[in-house]
Amino acid sequence: MGYDLTSLALFRSVAGSGSIAHAAALHGLVPSAVSKRISDLEALVGAPLLHRHRRGVELTPAGHDLLRHAEALRDAVDRMEAEMGGHATGRRGAIRVAANSSSISQFLPEDLAEFVAAHPDLDIRLTEMTSVEVIDAVRSGRADLGIFSGLTDAAGLTVMPYRRDTLVVVMPSDHPLATRQVLKLADVVTEPFVALQAGSSIQTWLDRCAEEIGARIRRQVAVQSFDGVRRMVQARLGIAVLPFGAVEPYLDATRLAMVPLDEPWAVRELLLAVRDTGAIQPQTAALIATLKG
Repeated sequence: MGYDLTSLALFRSVAGSGSIAHAAALHGLVPSAVSKRISDLEALVGAPLLHRHRRGVELTPAGHDLLRHAEALRDAVDRMEAEMGGHATGRRGAIRVAANSSSISQFLPEDLAEFVAAHPDLDIRLTEMTSVEVIDAVRSGRADLGIFSGLTDAAGLTVMPYRRDTLVVVMPSDHPLATRQVLKLADVVTEPFVALQAGSSIQTWLDRCAEEIGARIRRQVAVQSFDGVRRMVQARLGIAVLPFGAVEPYLDATRLAMVPLDEPWAVRELLLAVRDTGAIQPQTAALIATLKG
């Protein structure tokens, strides 16, 4: 049916004022234009909406029913406009975030909790990926924001600093190397390793650095998560290289030890990436401001 919001708004004004002329003046129209709109509504309804008399108009039973629906529609439109306005200003909506394991295990939970507390109507859709996958997700538009290791190539994206983490060697607490103050990669490269999944920026970098010193990482077992690495190291299947924040909180409970890795690349930058700064939604911009702050 051909109902339109303008005609319904005029009808509400006529009903509220009891006068077509008063409603016309309120909307800056001539009375004949308003009368024509009411007549068109009556034709759609198939029944009179108004009793016209010398002092003005009164609603018929059909008019009372239409007014009830028209007011409900007005309220629904008001709610719709408020919600859409929230999207436009960044108060509502969803942000797709792709993040690597290092950021999720160390810094991101507290940062996101701070953001959600300040923006309760925004939905964070977080996916854990390797750094290479994070970059691919941002480039393809599947993620609005990526968090990844600075050891990963991000050519073509806009990159911003986020946090810094430090790589350490983790091993059983009674391992012979556990008493060392620092370790070089050359000191541990002959040990069996608990490796991270293919595509991990840490594992890719370790393999590359081992090749540069004429060695090769000996993978005893490979797992997908930092938790899996810790459990395998605890079971004495090898040593591993992990970020400080993924090891230090678990030392007492797991009988593990960690030793700083004395290499220039052991201090890593964690970075934020977006595809196009000119097209950043207000919601994503607000999250970036929290993460950078």
